[in-house]
Amino acid sequence: MRLVAGHVVASLAALLLALCLATSAHAHAVLIAAEPADGSVVTEAPKTVVLRFNEAVAPTAVSLLDATGKPRDVTIRAVDQSVMVTLPADLPQGTQVVSYRVVSQDGHPVAGSLLFSIGVVTGSAAPAGDGLLHALIWLARLGLYLGLFAGVGGVFFATWIGQGAAGGRLIMWSLAIGLIGAIASLGLQGIDLLNLPITGVLTWAAWASAAGTSLLPALLLAIVAMLIAALAWRSPSFSAAWISTAVAMICVGLSLAVSGHAATASPQWLTRTALFIHGVGLAFWIGALGPLAMLAWQRKDSLLRVLGRFSTLAVPVVASIALSGLALAVVQLESFGALIDTGYGNILLAKLVLVSLLLTLAALNRLVFTPTIAREFHRTRPLQRSIALEFVLMIAILCLVALWRFTPPPRVLAMSDDVPLAVHIHTDAAMFQVLIAPGRVGQNDFVLQLMNGDASPFAAKEATLTLSLPDRGIEPLERSAALGPDGYWHVKKVPLPVPGRWHMQIDALVTDFKKVTLEDDFEVR
Repeated sequence: MRLVAGHVVASLAALLLALCLATSAHAHAVLIAAEPADGSVVTEAPKTVVLRFNEAVAPTAVSLLDATGKPRDVTIRAVDQSVMVTLPADLPQGTQVVSYRVVSQDGHPVAGSLLFSIGVVTGSAAPAGDGLLHALIWLARLGLYLGLFAGVGGVFFATWIGQGAAGGRLIMWSLAIGLIGAIASLGLQGIDLLNLPITGVLTWAAWASAAGTSLLPALLLAIVAMLIAALAWRSPSFSAAWISTAVAMICVGLSLAVSGHAATASPQWLTRTALFIHGVGLAFWIGALGPLAMLAWQRKDSLLRVLGRFSTLAVPVVASIALSGLALAVVQLESFGALIDTGYGNILLAKLVLVSLLLTLAALNRLVFTPTIAREFHRTRPLQRSIALEFVLMIAILCLVALWRFTPPPRVLAMSDDVPLAVHIHTDAAMFQVLIAPGRVGQNDFVLQLMNGDASPFAAKEATLTLSLPDRGIEPLERSAALGPDGYWHVKKVPLPVPGRWHMQIDALVTDFKKVTLEDDFEVR
């Protein structure tokens, strides 16, 4: 009966694997432009706020706090890589706060706020913080890691290397905590997506929203891994336990490889493979610590035999962890300076310090403490202390890794520098979308997408772009646009010699007697 149950769970894991490999993965979304720009002062209340991201996103919540501190209703819709927020018509003079929450294609919620002022800059109430929610998400993620690494890894160690029940209480508690963490992670993801209060975890909307992200298959694989491990722990057959724990470890690696920052980085054949190897290696290492500590404490006769087996395998496993971690760091950081200049790099730097201490302890265990026990079997106390300290360091490392959930990697931040500057101009008569590449001082290419007010194609015979920078005495610079095969109007190699807030005017000639003119400003870096 247990074998049948094990085969059923293994089949479920294979099905989940197929589903996960079929999902597409993308980079963590970053806001690259807004119109009106963050911190800008406009003379008249805009009808819309446009948020442009580096990839297509799904908006889950957008709110507006007007200059009086009053929440206002807005309507939102996603258009390609932009989120269009339609504002109420009676906004008061002063500073407005637009808070947004979207889900990126790697499944992570992205939230932020921007301020713009109508007429004058005034004080305004700040949007509420997410401190408690983030703490709970971090705690749930830490619990999940404990279940995957100490729980599943512990059962694997007990089956394949220890061949005994040492450390069973720690292993089973880890699995229980991991299952709770996995379920909680899904619900908390939902309330984070929808910007709900903590009590929102009791609503169906939160769970349904989270189920639509790439986090769901990752958590399902994690749950399957922990359930298989729990069944294997109680299996009376060693051969069945060997197969079950091997499947469970594969699910651990896949759970980490199907979602998250690193899994969505390019090239994905490298990042997903590295994550798989990294996760399985960590489960092997962390899972061994509890049983080894218990064997050393009880001074079991099997201690030296188990230490010998573990030491033989630990060297290539640790090497694979180090190499896969190095590959992931190179992809995510893109430069050494990011270790200092970004929050993601700071976390990685702290992790590297702890890993260095961990490797030092591992070397002491292999080269000093284990040979000592071989000579004098009763001298197990140094090994006990070293393993206990290793476990503490491992928990500290997992605490740091869980913080990456809230920090976009430097490679994503760098992507925003390569995305064209976007300006959206919207009136009742027409809606013009302008892309300026690279959006910096020097020669720039302008792409004009002309639409009617309802977003239908705008039929124009000619289009003209006029630029000026009054603050620096630069008079209007006029360029004719050419209609390209893509249906957009193009103006190439326009010089923008100095930074500042440039004024842009677009004239679209409809007939010989009708012309539509739209104007706006944009910031040149």
